[in-house]
Amino acid sequence: MTYTVQVKVMPLKELLDPQGKAVLGGLQNLGLNQVTDIRIGKNIHLQIEAESESKAKAIAEEAAKKLLANEVMEYFEVAI
Repeated sequence: MTYTVQVKVMPLKELLDPQGKAVLGGLQNLGLNQVTDIRIGKNIHLQIEAESESKAKAIAEEAAKKLLANEVMEYFEVAI
């Protein structure tokens, strides 16, 4: 069976997000001062062939740990 799995990768909350800060500065330059913080991450969709939903989730988690996310600087969430 084919499962569509979403992996959301975000910078750790404890770390500075330079890309988010740059976008925040741009929005404030445009007069959108109501926005007070921005965190920018990645949203990755995988099509996984697996015999069960739990196996597909395990495959996606392995992919995230080995390649899609840098666990030193990012965290990830997997949803089917």
